[in-house]
Amino acid sequence: MSRLSTHLVVALVLTVSLTACGQPDDPSASEPGTEAVNSNRRTVRVQTATVSPSTFTDVIQITGDVEAIDDATLSSQTAGTIVYLADLGTFVRRGQLVARIDPGITDAGVEQAEAQVTAAKAQYDLALDTFKRQEPLYRDSVISALEFESVRTQMNQAEAQLKQSEAFLAQAREQSRYTRITAPFSGRVETQMVERGEQVVPGAPVARLVNTARVKITAGVPERYAGDIENGSTVRVDFADYGLGTVEAQASFVGRVIDRASRTFPIEIEIDNAQGKLKPEMIAKVMVTRDQLTDVLVVPLSAVMRDENGTNVFVAETRGGETVAVRRAVRVGPTHSGKTVILDGLESDDRLVTAGQNLLTPGDALEIVEDDSESAPSEDADQQPTALTSSS
Repeated sequence: MSRLSTHLVVALVLTVSLTACGQPDDPSASEPGTEAVNSNRRTVRVQTATVSPSTFTDVIQITGDVEAIDDATLSSQTAGTIVYLADLGTFVRRGQLVARIDPGITDAGVEQAEAQVTAAKAQYDLALDTFKRQEPLYRDSVISALEFESVRTQMNQAEAQLKQSEAFLAQAREQSRYTRITAPFSGRVETQMVERGEQVVPGAPVARLVNTARVKITAGVPERYAGDIENGSTVRVDFADYGLGTVEAQASFVGRVIDRASRTFPIEIEIDNAQGKLKPEMIAKVMVTRDQLTDVLVVPLSAVMRDENGTNVFVAETRGGETVAVRRAVRVGPTHSGKTVILDGLESDDRLVTAGQNLLTPGDALEIVEDDSESAPSEDADQQPTALTSSS
């Protein structure tokens, strides 16, 4: 190699070395606790929201069933043949006839018992009259004490026989009353369990009577919330699946016993249902207010990512005149309606990445297409109850 070529090679090596030594460090690499920024960044389009303190209603969401408060299966109290049964859907008032069992035998029993009472009453009246006539004779010693005691005994026996006959009559009348199956409350005949002309025995179910003017929602609450709910706790019941909106009510009953199988305790919520839109066995979403949190950081649940290292989010930070993605480990609190409380890891005014975060790696440059801070709905707006809508 010529002397000139050698000098050119040495000069080129020195130039490359000086250039490498003079390259400045990535500014983010000098900041502790942050992700290093790649000098060959890619740019990702994202959407962000500025985090600020707000209120959050900590809600327990469970599933409940609709039940009619007045719902009874009416049964026969005597044996016999069904001679009358109210049609399905018939509205009957309290005390009105729902079904009738052939009263022929029981009515005959009543007539027989009434005749026995009449005979016993005549015997008692005769014995009483005899006693009253013999009593003065006994005082005047006209008859002996033994004779008078015999008259007293006959009167007592006649009185006992009368009382026994009257008891039999009351029993016969009660048996006759059993042939009338009446409504214990106003409602509609929901099910017929026998047919007209069918023989029934005591205890046989005859008809189901239901009144849905007022219903109750029954649900099981996990035992870990046993100390958070009591009678009167605020409850929101969601019937959105049926197009009926939500209802705000109060817990009318909170059980004190944990079910061993499900590890839950029961609660009940009573709701007016005058127009009958709610029907037994419907499913409802029950949201029980556990606590009202104030001055907390509430973020969309979709912005929070979970992996093998824990729970984290991405925030947008400006470094060296450029907006980049920085990953933050966070600790989450209560969650409800697609939102969650951040207990640790975020600060007020942080710019949280709310869309596009799943495509990010730490240090990516960000192109913010829209900041949704103004348009994001508040926690309070999400939880406003609406009236249960129903029509005739």
